[in-house]
Amino acid sequence: MKEVLRTTDPLTITRAEGVLAAEGIPAFQFDQHMSVLEGSIGILPRRLMVADRHHFMATAILRDHGIG
Repeated sequence: MKEVLRTTDPLTITRAEGVLAAEGIPAFQFDQHMSVLEGSIGILPRRLMVADRHHFMATAILRDHGIG
């Protein structure tokens, strides 16, 4: 798995995940439950990961949508 996005904004990562899903690319959020450790203040970034074979297309799709 490779990272295509890292952000502290939950709306951006949700939008990116939706855009990729619409294109048929499954994406997975990593570190979304780290807020329990940080106290829910949102300083730890979440990562959006895709399979290695989808990395190039996912990066291009997000760039075309102005995400990232």
